[in-house]
Amino acid sequence: MKKGKVKKIVKFLISILLVLIGVTAWFEVPVTEQISIDGDGKIDGPVRFALVTDLHSCYYGKNQSQLTSMLEKGNVDAVLLSGDIFDDKIDDDNTKALIEAIAPKYPCYYVTGNHEYWSKREKEMKAYLESQGVVVLEGDSSTIEIRGNIIDICGVDDPTYMTEEEWTAQLDGADAASDSNHYRILLSHRPERVYVYERYSFDLVVCGHAHGGQWRIPFTKMGVMAPDQGRFPKLVEGTYEMENGSVIVISRGLARESTPYPRFFNHPEIVMIEIDSTK
Repeated sequence: MKKGKVKKIVKFLISILLVLIGVTAWFEVPVTEQISIDGDGKIDGPVRFALVTDLHSCYYGKNQSQLTSMLEKGNVDAVLLSGDIFDDKIDDDNTKALIEAIAPKYPCYYVTGNHEYWSKREKEMKAYLESQGVVVLEGDSSTIEIRGNIIDICGVDDPTYMTEEEWTAQLDGADAASDSNHYRILLSHRPERVYVYERYSFDLVVCGHAHGGQWRIPFTKMGVMAPDQGRFPKLVEGTYEMENGSVIVISRGLARESTPYPRFFNHPEIVMIEIDSTK
C-alpha cells in the first residue's frame, strides 16, 4: 500500500477517534429536564421538586458546584433523592459534598438504592443523612406544606435483600401513613416495579435506577440496556401514565465515572418537576 494512502487512512481513523471522544465528552455534561404534571385538583399554584437520582458519588465540580447551580436556577421547593446517591465502590466524599451544600437550603427526602445495600453500609449512610437534616423514608411518609399545599412524601427502601412480601409491606406502610386527600408522592428506586405501584393510589411515583438505558436510542424513550429490565428497556426516562391513572417520572440519573461504559445520547440529568392543577 502506498504511503500516501496509508496516511489518509490514518488521518481518517484519527478523525473518527476524535469525533467519538468529543461525542462521549458531550454526553457526559449534565442537563436539567423540565416536566410539568397536573396536580389533579390537589395543588393550588405551582410547586417544584428536583428529582436527583443515581449520583453514585460521582464528581461534578468543586463542592458539586455544577449540581448546586442547577438546583439554584431551578428555584425548587424540595429535593427528592431517589436512591443510589452513594456508591458501593466510590468513596462518599462527593455525595457528602452535595448533601452538605443542599440540605441547609432545601427540604430533602431520601430512599435507598441497590448500591447502598451492596455497600453493606446502608445504616451508616442513613444515619449520616439524618444528621444533616435529610428525611430518610423507609416505608413511611412525611408531610410538607408549600405555599398552602399539603403534600405527603412517601418512600420505600430498595428491595435488594427483601422478599416481595417485605417490600410490599413497606409500600403498605407508606400508603397507610399518608392521607389520600393530600397530594402524595412516592419515592422508590426501581421503575420496573410499576406493576406494584399500580396497586396503590399515589399521585406521583419517582424513580431512577435505569440510567436512561446507558446508550439511549435517539428520538425515543428507549435505551439499550438497563438493570432489571434487560435489553431495550422501555422504562428509562421521562413521564409515563400508569394503568391506575397515576404518573411515574423516571430520571436518567447522574452516574458517570461509576459506570463501565460511557453514556451516548444520554446526558446525566436533574429532573425539575412542576406540579400545578392549572397545567
